[in-house]
Amino acid sequence: MNDEVEAMAAALAPRLALLAALGEERNLTRAAQRLGVPQPTASRWLVALGEELGTPVTVRSGRGLQLTRAGERLAESAADALAALRAGCRQVIEEADPERGHVELAFLHTMGERRVPELLRTFRQEHPTVRFTLSQGAHEELLRRLRSGQTDLLLTSPLPTAPEFAHAVLDEQPIVATLPAEHRLAHRPRLRLAELADAQFVGMKTGYGLRQITDELCRAAGFEPQLAFEGEEVDTVRGVVTAGLGIALLPVAERPLPAGVIEVPITPRAHRQIGLVWLADRPPAPAVRAFRDYVLSTRH
Repeated sequence: MNDEVEAMAAALAPRLALLAALGEERNLTRAAQRLGVPQPTASRWLVALGEELGTPVTVRSGRGLQLTRAGERLAESAADALAALRAGCRQVIEEADPERGHVELAFLHTMGERRVPELLRTFRQEHPTVRFTLSQGAHEELLRRLRSGQTDLLLTSPLPTAPEFAHAVLDEQPIVATLPAEHRLAHRPRLRLAELADAQFVGMKTGYGLRQITDELCRAAGFEPQLAFEGEEVDTVRGVVTAGLGIALLPVAERPLPAGVIEVPITPRAHRQIGLVWLADRPPAPAVRAFRDYVLSTRH
């Protein structure tokens, strides 16, 4: 049954536009003119269409043609299908236009307050009609969305090493120990990470880039961090540190720290790379390429 329907649909497709036009115009001459088809050809199409369906789609009515009940139903379906096809073609045309396209941009929560809005603001000054869909999430989840095609570009850290991804480094942020002001090490000019081996840590949940960085730095210093609290937002993590409930390894804050928190540089020095990531083997749409090139032009 399914194979028969597929074969029939493939055979009918070139004639559906005529049937839909006839359903709207109620006149074969006008329907044929609308499609740029000679009227004799249009007549033959309709006869052949009825033969393939096993029932006529038109009948004579005076000197003209009238749709049969089967023809009416098929004309309505054809009109719906063509409307969906027109919408798809419109989207394709817009995607091919760098000034009217659409960009799916994903990024870490930490980049949503200043970095991403500033990039969008300055890019839209030159490309005001490009549309964006923005999404945020954990590092691993965003990589999955990029891999599956749900996202065009990704701002993230750490940068992936898998060959399926291409990336460019945009910036580097120092990683520091974020401590409650009353912590015994809070007023040191610098501290060795190994000195925090017995501390209670506050960190991001597994799957977040900062959690991966924290785990790797602590392991390199010879210990596994003891996570007392796990969160999804850097501001929440800093808030827990402010409450004196633990310490955290975080990027240097881009805005004034809340009272009760102190950042102390660590040894060995550490930083996180922030970069733009895309699929290496997927040619980007023009608007995506334009935004990617713009972002890369802003690199420090």
